[in-house]
Amino acid sequence: MDDFVFVSGRLALDLAGTLLWRRSRRIELLRSPEDLRRWIHQAALLDAPGPLDARGLSRTCRLREAVYTLVRAWPLTPTADSEVREALAEVNEAARLPLPRHQLDEDGHLIRTGGVDEVLGAVARDAVDLLGGADFTRVRECSNEECTRLFVDLSRSANRRWCGMAECGNRHKVANYRKRRQAAH
Repeated sequence: MDDFVFVSGRLALDLAGTLLWRRSRRIELLRSPEDLRRWIHQAALLDAPGPLDARGLSRTCRLREAVYTLVRAWPLTPTADSEVREALAEVNEAARLPLPRHQLDEDGHLIRTGGVDEVLGAVARDAVDLLGGADFTRVRECSNEECTRLFVDLSRSANRRWCGMAECGNRHKVANYRKRRQAAH
């Protein structure tokens, strides 16, 4: 069962999107080590992440919040507050962790192995690459006022408004349709 969405265009932003509606309802999608295991699998980071516990979940959520804080505040200014500077230190520290190990079996199938450190290393390096690269100028927040999901707008016209059509984009289309119908009656 796929219960996480990967619409952000970047691994780090997809992890940041596991806390929904940050300005209002705050829905946590990573409530347990098992939730983290499913996210890791659905993100195609590791085939079998090994033992996951509350500490690994806490470390992942801490990195998630650091990524979100840093992306929202980037580029840093000389007056950046301590929370943003701590987020930068958290991301940089995690970026020094090892990456998942990729190997091929005898049948040519990709096997991805590692644990929490490798997951955090992959997410943090993706965040560093995003913040330090050309794609950062295309980072957007969903136009749904309640949604706080960040994404990279890779559309040709660079005018993507929604984190995804299945959720926020469709809600907007339905609301506009209802308004037009009411105005017509």
